[in-house]
Amino acid sequence: MIVVMKPTAKESEIAALTDELKEMGMDIQVNRGTECTVLGVLGDVYSIDTAKVEMHPSVDKVMRVSEPFKKANRKFHPNNTVIRVGNTEIGGENLTVIAGPCSVESEAQIIEVAERVKQSGATILRGGAFKPRTSPYSFQGMEFEGLALLDEARAKTGLPIISEIMSPKHVEIFENSVDIIQVGARNMQNFDLLKELGRCKTPVLLKRGLSSTIEEWLMSAEYIMAGGNENVILCERGIRTFETYTRNTLDLSAVPAIKKLSHLPVVVDPSHATGLNWMVMPLAIAAVAVGADGLMIEVHNDPKNAKCDGPQSITPDEFQDVMDKIGTVAQVAGRKLAVVR
Repeated sequence: MIVVMKPTAKESEIAALTDELKEMGMDIQVNRGTECTVLGVLGDVYSIDTAKVEMHPSVDKVMRVSEPFKKANRKFHPNNTVIRVGNTEIGGENLTVIAGPCSVESEAQIIEVAERVKQSGATILRGGAFKPRTSPYSFQGMEFEGLALLDEARAKTGLPIISEIMSPKHVEIFENSVDIIQVGARNMQNFDLLKELGRCKTPVLLKRGLSSTIEEWLMSAEYIMAGGNENVILCERGIRTFETYTRNTLDLSAVPAIKKLSHLPVVVDPSHATGLNWMVMPLAIAAVAVGADGLMIEVHNDPKNAKCDGPQSITPDEFQDVMDKIGTVAQVAGRKLAVVR
């Protein structure tokens, strides 16, 4: 349930109503917008007499929320969420670009790529340390050594870092090691992991599951937010359909859908979406055009010899071309490329 306060409502009136609802056993989320304040009411809301709440002189209207996701719901939080990550931001007017290799392979590799993507305008460095692979015989990542190398790249470039977590038992380590914790598509409904991430404060990038609906995706975000961590970034990375030409089918319609349903920032991963490096450029442009808050792009200094996902990785020179193109599209879309402050 949400309670929309009148623009003229005083802080004392908002506080009094908040206390009254808390006494009924409700959990209250206060969202102060530019025009009015909205109270998100969580709990057994059907026990509340909405007519009595609307009788308060400072209340404009009361609405019940039919969607199962609450904290992630735009009705609860009308303004777009902007998430601070290290010395940059995701959301709002910013167009944030996250770039780097699928997996960390060596100190020289990750530092070279980090320096190149920063020169081109990326503000967050990605790199896999723990790799979920379909085959148990494939390269599984450098694990903790990979996290240490990402830290070295961060120290050299000043770029915040993001890496994928695989296990709930690693949450504390990741919380102390990275600036954003990535939850991959295969773990989107790993509820034990989501609950643990809800107890930390590090921003979480939540990728859409292989065949998940938008509501299932938002409900996974709700698990994290319900635990207390409201710094969630959604990532569309393609879903599994009957088409086999591309690795996945990029659902760009999910971006405006999420924007309508939720206040959370949403980024698009054109690399994993198709598995084809020559499609990264056009899909990155399209993602910006439909309103994505950012992009996650795989960049490798030697894609042909990459240990993981080489066919979908672009070179640093190709990444520069992508940045040039999306910068132009961003201006038309009323966005500006995020910067490292």
